Amino acid sequence: MAAPKKRRSIEVNRCRRRNPSKLIPVKRNIDVCPECGNLKLKHVLCCYCYAKVKAETQQIRREIGKKEGGPFNAPAVESVVLYDGEKPTEKDEGKRIIERARKRPSWFIQN
Repeated sequence: MAAPKKRRSIEVNRCRRRNPSKLIPVKRNIDVCPECGNLKLKHVLCCYCYAKVKAETQQIRREIGKKEGGPFNAPAVESVVLYDGEKPTEKDEGKRIIERARKRPSWFIQN
């Protein structure tokens, strides 16, 4: 079996460990989010914008849970979220309507 005859010096070890090929490469795929202005990876959803959407979705789900007593009691129909100042349309007939007592966020478009 192969075994070293001499111990590697500190200088040799440092050169070997800090070799430029072993350094972490610089990321060139970082971009600015067009919505909020924070940094994000290209072709990936912005973490800050995703957190806002996630929080709003959790609040909507909580309201659904309060209204119907849990996720297993929910009817199998499509849901429509209405914010302050919005009225249901003809398309919304037969759908479950969830009303929110706040202004619609700018990123949450109405279909």
